[in-house]
Amino acid sequence: MQFKQEIHSIDSVNIHLLRYEAFDPTDYLDHLTEQETERYFTFTHIKRKMEFVATRILRHRVFGFTHIHYDVFGAPYIEDEGFISISHAKGVVGIAFSKDFPVGLDLEKIDARLLKLSSKFLSVEEAESLDTSSAREMTKVWSGKEALYKIAGRKGILFSTELHLSRLEKNLWKGRIHSGDKILHTEISIFTLDDLVVSVNINTLQEE
Repeated sequence: MQFKQEIHSIDSVNIHLLRYEAFDPTDYLDHLTEQETERYFTFTHIKRKMEFVATRILRHRVFGFTHIHYDVFGAPYIEDEGFISISHAKGVVGIAFSKDFPVGLDLEKIDARLLKLSSKFLSVEEAESLDTSSAREMTKVWSGKEALYKIAGRKGILFSTELHLSRLEKNLWKGRIHSGDKILHTEISIFTLDDLVVSVNINTLQEE
């Protein structure tokens, strides 16, 4: 397996994944636009080069040869293609797509290091209600908050006090974003594929 493509559909959101093994990214530079090729040569680490090229290979398979732009918050978009979000973890890249609303995708490998860091991203309420001894659970919460962060539309968000998650069902969570005097909410699908946690919002942000 050098590249293995998957698609997971949840309501109106499609999640495209591309799993890959080590490869020579210079063999696939024809999948990059001119601007992307220039950016590629600014990277020094092979891991970053492979992630960047693998993302463009996936983009090419899903959307064709079209440039990925970034807005002022660093969120990616493709003109005239609805809303996308990009994430990656070791050996896999992903693009979430919705025609109807902004999406935030996050991919994480289950990571026991998050057990020691949970106090930095959990609220008091979350710490009391969630299993803080489970690396899988803490990775899910971290990933879900990363997905929320991507649709919040601003930087400098505190994960422990401004982003909140509560479980609705096994793989369905309610996410809240505290933004000034407003609270915005959405539903987040958080599920695992072996040791990979996948998080994405499945509807638009609404004000409570």
